[in-house]
Amino acid sequence: MDDLAGFLRTRRSRVDPAAAGIPTDRRRRVDGLRREEVAHLSGVSVDYYVRLEQGRATQPSEQVLDALGRVLDLDDTEREHLYRLARQRRRPAKAPATRIRPELLRVLDLVPDAPALIINHRLDVLATNRLAALLLGRTAPGLNTARHIFLDEAERGLYADWESCTLDVVGHLRLAAGQYPDDPRLASLIGELAMGSERFRRLWARADVRARTHGRKAYHHPLVGPLELHQENFALPDESGLELLVLSAPPGTPTADGLRLLARLATDAGTAQQPVVPRLS
Repeated sequence: MDDLAGFLRTRRSRVDPAAAGIPTDRRRRVDGLRREEVAHLSGVSVDYYVRLEQGRATQPSEQVLDALGRVLDLDDTEREHLYRLARQRRRPAKAPATRIRPELLRVLDLVPDAPALIINHRLDVLATNRLAALLLGRTAPGLNTARHIFLDEAERGLYADWESCTLDVVGHLRLAAGQYPDDPRLASLIGELAMGSERFRRLWARADVRARTHGRKAYHHPLVGPLELHQENFALPDESGLELLVLSAPPGTPTADGLRLLARLATDAGTAQQPVVPRLS
């Protein structure tokens, strides 16, 4: 699904040679740095770096990885991804979680005034509180948000910043592919998205990685209109691959009023929903 060689190729293609101190002219036909330039700047032999990009070199040292991260101008998320890809051949990845503890469901109930949900590394929605189910739809538990965003055109209008959402999804799945390279269900999902979405194919080819821990999430709900929410992601301890997401709005804002209206409409319609957990595998 993801590999060190491919990541190195895409990263060096984005480095500005001038910024790296490499003179350029109009005859240059390569985007970014050449392989021999990366090798020279990193202090490794050209042959060794070529073998890295061809997937023939194994177990690069921490010093080599540090140098490559510097030359390729990687941010913290990209550096961590680089190290993870390099370690794949040294030890197997920790298996993703296969169950949700009942205590986590009680945590969802403790957040009554904000949408809260639990997702896994594949972006499957595993459990929600009532407001999250109302926000995403009554089928939220069991929903895969990557499929929802890329393949369900009828629901695309829910995401006010759809293009930004697609960048987040692909960046997250790239990280997950590096962390769980032997997960067949993740590989199947990525293949399904690539077959069904031209935009996904283009973004996946860029090999960008993103670790979204907090930020703005904008929705346009069909019942209550625009919702400008702030999302916080909490990685669950000892729950490999699981995250708790909480979407909040400052008191007194139109979005806070919209959430209260959404909850009231659902209650009036008798659609209140308890947390639901599908079977994991």
